[in-house]
Amino acid sequence: MDFFKQTGKMAIGSRLRMLNDKITEASSQIYDLYDTELKPKWFPVFFVLSDGETKTITSIAQKIGHTHPSVSNIIKEMVKDGLIVEKKDKADGRRNMVELSEKGKKIASKMSDQYTDVTAAIENISKQTTHDLWGALEEWEFLLSEKSLLQRVIEERKLRESNFVQIVDYEPKYQKSFRDLNEGWITTYFKMEEADYKALDNPEEYILNRGGYIFVALYKDEPLGVCALLKMNDELYDYELAKMAVSPKAQGKNIGYLLGQAARQKAIDMGASTIYLESNTTLKPAISLYHKLGFKKVAGRPTPYERCNIQMVLLLKE
Repeated sequence: MDFFKQTGKMAIGSRLRMLNDKITEASSQIYDLYDTELKPKWFPVFFVLSDGETKTITSIAQKIGHTHPSVSNIIKEMVKDGLIVEKKDKADGRRNMVELSEKGKKIASKMSDQYTDVTAAIENISKQTTHDLWGALEEWEFLLSEKSLLQRVIEERKLRESNFVQIVDYEPKYQKSFRDLNEGWITTYFKMEEADYKALDNPEEYILNRGGYIFVALYKDEPLGVCALLKMNDELYDYELAKMAVSPKAQGKNIGYLLGQAARQKAIDMGASTIYLESNTTLKPAISLYHKLGFKKVAGRPTPYERCNIQMVLLLKE
């Protein structure tokens, strides 16, 4: 298998399909060997119905882990082949119920030898292998049910891309980026307000000179993310996390999380106990990020922003 040695893990789908094709082809030949009028893809549905009970398509789909449309199509094929009969549920006439036909029941009654021989053959293969494929499949299925392969790849991509991200302190040369990035996301979803113009046009006066901080995320030396930590003159909260914005072309690089972590660490270094923020629930990725950083929703308070409909707090000290 030189091809798979060259491609590595990238070809896992192709390799599994190739193995599946070999097993499916052999399965068809095995059904012929035992004179069983069954297609391999029908077996999960057939097996569930072989207990003799009438079932709904939904219950079968849940039992075998297939989609409803997939099971529905298989049942249509099996009905056409005379293995299954459909009827209306007596308790609910809107539901279709299915069960094995007399032909299907006859097939089920004569499959015991086939079950025995196939099971023995697979167990024999397992005894000759170093790795337990059956156990590995169960582990893979469990792990992928907790988190899909796509989600895992996204996480690895973020981790790799984050190695190119550097969080630096604000300098006057970043003022345009600070303004442009914020104005870009605000005008995409809402409208610029008076408090936005004050902070973005004069960050030194309205943020830095009042005890706050601004952080800039450089991706390969290009400023693609910013956020601010505003000092609050408040008995309840020490700092406010605000003006966080990440360029659309930098999505998936973990920049928002790294900026939030930098702000959190600065607040801790300054002896703060709390960080407060205001946002809007339509910004689902942002709300998800804040939850990941440890923020929790709190009761509303007066805000200068029309767009604010959720307020959150991060406790730095228990």
